[in-house]
Amino acid sequence: MGNIIMLRSIFFVSLVAMSMPGVAQQPQLPIVELSAGMHRIEAEVAATPESRQVGMMLRTIMPPQRGMLFVFAEVSKHCMWMRNTLVPLSVAFLDEGGKIINVEDMQPRTEDNHCAVQPARYALEMNLGWFKNRGLGAGATIMGIGKAPSGR
Repeated sequence: MGNIIMLRSIFFVSLVAMSMPGVAQQPQLPIVELSAGMHRIEAEVAATPESRQVGMMLRTIMPPQRGMLFVFAEVSKHCMWMRNTLVPLSVAFLDEGGKIINVEDMQPRTEDNHCAVQPARYALEMNLGWFKNRGLGAGATIMGIGKAPSGR
């Protein structure tokens, strides 16, 4: 009896893993197209408390042009962390117009706080070094922010 339960458990876990490559049981999020100069970004939008809490947790890969845009309900000095996040990321904190306030590099599976140095409306997570490798830092503008849903 114990072996049957164990085999069923392994089978179920295998099915889940095969059905969601790179994403472990996360809700389907809307995607908004953003740009930074000539660089195109496909950003999943986390605009609810639940989607912001899950964020990029448990993902094993992220394509180079993909990211996650966190839309906050209020402008504040928001902070990010990497609990249960498996890929290294860079986060750009943005003002209401999409201007980069600051960029922070974040290592996987850490609980260090990475915070906006000034009040921010958005945070855009990309693969580690994405902003630096494209010469994007404080003062650069991410276009298309207005297409994102409002934060709740």
